Amino acid sequence: MVMSWIWTGILGISLMFAVFLGRGDALVSAIMTGSQAGVTLAISMAGAICLWTGVGKLMEHAGITGRLAKLLKPVLHRLFPGTKRDPLLASSLSANICANLLGLGNAATPMGIQAAQRMKDFARPGIATDQMCRLIILNTASIQLIPSNVAAVRSSLGCITPFDILPAVWITSACSAGLGLLAAYLLGRLWKA
Repeated sequence: MVMSWIWTGILGISLMFAVFLGRGDALVSAIMTGSQAGVTLAISMAGAICLWTGVGKLMEHAGITGRLAKLLKPVLHRLFPGTKRDPLLASSLSANICANLLGLGNAATPMGIQAAQRMKDFARPGIATDQMCRLIILNTASIQLIPSNVAAVRSSLGCITPFDILPAVWITSACSAGLGLLAAYLLGRLWKA
């Protein structure tokens, strides 16, 4: 709701200044160019998103996410203690983490929502638990091994080497996730005290 007001405000201010400065033709041209570029980008990314979302579903049906949950068990049990008593939560979290590792935020989101709904069963109504906060951090600052969506955008814009950003992505995503988890841990300890 708030974002709709922000975007409406930005649009209103733009229209006001375009009329005030007599630049309505430039605004109309920018709107047409921007909307065309947005549609082109969405169509070019749709293929990559569909491919990797399908791969995620195949992994789930083939039981690979269950095996990944076993592989990630030590990390999941440490970060999300609820996975010890809920194997479906462990499966959803491992699928979410794997999708994020592949840079598929769009595919990871439904699995993250499913995990959050399972966590909600063990929480007091209206209060986010430490586990939920860690899930939000890991989902937002996801560690990415293969930034598929970013590579698809770069490729659609004519980049010949869309994956040459890998070292920077690895470093920044590991730092942001690590610092986010550290902040959540410290604030969780402080809040309890």
